[in-house]
Amino acid sequence: MRLPVCLALLHCGNAFRGTGNPPRTRAAVVRYLTRPQDFIAARPARAPARPVLTAREAAAATAEGTAQAPKNNNGKKKVLFLMSDTGGGHRASAKALVNALDRLYPGRVEAEVVDIWTEHGAWPYKNFVPWYALMAKRTFLWRMLWYYGRFWPTRKLQELATRFTCGNQFGKCIRAAKPDMVVSVHPLCQDIPLRQLAKIDGGSRTTPFVTVVTDLGSAHNTWFDRRSDYTFVPSDSLEQMAARCGMPASKVIKRGLPLREGFWDLTDSKIKGEMRTKLGLVDVPTALVVGGGDGVGGIAKVAIALGNSLGASKVPSGLVVVCGKNEAVKKELTEREWPAGVTPTILGFVDNMDEWMAAADCIVTKAGPGTIAEAATRGLPCLLSSHLPGQEFGNVKFVVEGGFGAFVKQPAKIGATLASWFGDLKLMERLSAKALEAARPSATLDIARDIGGLLFEGTAPQA
Repeated sequence: MRLPVCLALLHCGNAFRGTGNPPRTRAAVVRYLTRPQDFIAARPARAPARPVLTAREAAAATAEGTAQAPKNNNGKKKVLFLMSDTGGGHRASAKALVNALDRLYPGRVEAEVVDIWTEHGAWPYKNFVPWYALMAKRTFLWRMLWYYGRFWPTRKLQELATRFTCGNQFGKCIRAAKPDMVVSVHPLCQDIPLRQLAKIDGGSRTTPFVTVVTDLGSAHNTWFDRRSDYTFVPSDSLEQMAARCGMPASKVIKRGLPLREGFWDLTDSKIKGEMRTKLGLVDVPTALVVGGGDGVGGIAKVAIALGNSLGASKVPSGLVVVCGKNEAVKKELTEREWPAGVTPTILGFVDNMDEWMAAADCIVTKAGPGTIAEAATRGLPCLLSSHLPGQEFGNVKFVVEGGFGAFVKQPAKIGATLASWFGDLKLMERLSAKALEAARPSATLDIARDIGGLLFEGTAPQA
């Protein structure tokens, strides 16, 4: 570990020292270490970004002697999606884009989704997934890790360590896949893959590489790498963050968040009753409570508080609780005796969330980006109960400033807030209208269309 530490400190010193500049003040040193992007404009301009080559141009380059991995010869284009299962959103986004490519280019695209850190990372990095599950339930640990990665010197140290320990294995994975394009849907799948692609392509990358950001209102700096050909962002706030991280405006495309296929269209509120009948629900105001695929976010306490508040309001109501893979919580809530007037429906993991959202009047959830974006396409007011420090804080602002929800932490206050919403029909209608305004149901197909344009024609996405 000594070598990466020394190299990172040397890099930091050289980058900050400059040539012929006067000594820096202590305040300037602190500012550089915490916000290096503020100094980007002062650095010498880099050479123009390498243009993306079409398949014909890449073939010509190969013929002239450029070392490049042999591509597929089955008539299909190979797209390699890189991610890690730290939360369900990254794989869900990758699968959504695969489905969109299949719809737009049937029989023309071969896709492979790889959890590259788990399958090809060295110890301890191959344990990212169980670590995430642990830290999601102990947010003080997540906070420490988040700011460790945001602080520029420690982030650089970690990049050096991962390049040294994981670089060769990542390169073998990419080389074996023989991709015509690489798509990253994870914040830690930029640096090493881009470096390895350059090596595979003979020192200068010719394989197109794009990043699809799967966070919503806030994100980690590592999403934004200027070597990527294009970076797709879902919101104004992340478009602005990309600029602060030094991304050229021409490489940042705002499209929205990739959503599962059931959310590619806005839902007509007229089908709410039909969907309730299909799912066996009572036709009364219904709240949907979700905690992600792992059932995190204190879902049991929140559901119980909601049931008590709705029961005390004396207004007949429905409560659908999706516990995900948390069987203990599902058992606890199923065996519970609920107040009169509240009709509970306790579920485990579901694969038809689009139908459950279409049947609900509002959603109570942790501030996960995918859930919020999907709920918006159904016009659901969002009552947010928790968020991961740093990563999901911006999602709270996205909902609250967007005017289609609120953030309340205490279970009792969550229940009281929901009961007040159900008692005010005009408020619910306003919140629902604002949710629909924030929705981007076409995002998945739009991004897939841009990827297809690069893949088959070499055309740049249009902002």
